[in-house]
Formats: sequence, C-alpha cells, structure tokens
Amino acid sequence: MFGLGMQELIVILIIVLVLFGASRLPQIGEGVGKAIRNFKKSMSEPEEIDVTPKKTVSEEKKEKKEEENSSKS
Repeated sequence: MFGLGMQELIVILIIVLVLFGASRLPQIGEGVGKAIRNFKKSMSEPEEIDVTPKKTVSEEKKEKKEEENSSKS
C-alpha cells in the first residue's frame, strides 16, 4: 500500500485528528466515502443520452400563439 507502514499511517492519522478535530472526522469520512462511491458509479454506468424529441416549427408557433392569447386575457 504505497510503501506506508503502520507507524506512518498512525502519524498521518494523528496529524489529521489534530487538524480537523475528532468531531469532524466522521463527516470527512462520509464525504470521502460518497465521493468514491459516486466516482465508481459514474465509471461503470454508460453515458446518458438525451432522447427528448425536438419541437417542430409548427409546434413552436402554436405555443407562441397560446402564450400571446393568454397574456391578452
């Protein structure tokens, strides 16, 4: 694991504990866990494709007329 022994990991944990405090460690761990989970999920899922049908010119004209009629009322 990156050539880190148990002593180095303990020193890193103590430094993190001093910097962030014991009360924030669970929040930091949760945030890191969610980030890793979302990253793995995004790597395994296929790209999303937008399949929304495009409006035709006649549909846009109808909507525009309806908006004009409703604003006049």
